[in-house]
Amino acid sequence: MSTTTDRYTRNFPVTWDQLHRDAKALAWRLLDRKPVKGIIAITRGGLVPAAIIARELDVRLVDTVCVSSYDERNQKGALTVLKGIDMDGDGWLLVDDLVDTGKTAQVVRNMFPKAHFATIYAKPKGRPLVDTFITEVSQDTWILFPWDSEVQYVQPLVR
Repeated sequence: MSTTTDRYTRNFPVTWDQLHRDAKALAWRLLDRKPVKGIIAITRGGLVPAAIIARELDVRLVDTVCVSSYDERNQKGALTVLKGIDMDGDGWLLVDDLVDTGKTAQVVRNMFPKAHFATIYAKPKGRPLVDTFITEVSQDTWILFPWDSEVQYVQPLVR
């Protein structure tokens, strides 16, 4: 069984500015989906992109589905739906920051089979489960989101 450090050999740091630009680009791609009944954000990563997309598409109805796919200490564990919504997703956008292995995406897809699933970033294993995304990154890349990081000095790559 591989560990987190075995699975990720690259880092892709995302700043707040970059995340905002990418979420707005995703909104541009979703313009043809209008009218949209509402947005379902997959917590926690989908909250910020969903807010930006809701603003750009002038969507006022935003709900959440709360899924935990790992615990913060060992980043592996059972997938748990903490909060669901009783609907099939017809006319709704389902928004997340990232689709990685596709495990969470498959569970949420099954919950909302008629929703249009959009993520900012997609990795190869999860990409077939989403309808719209902005940037594809390799499976071995850890995406470092701005809410998980702080600005600090780092050594040059050559050291």
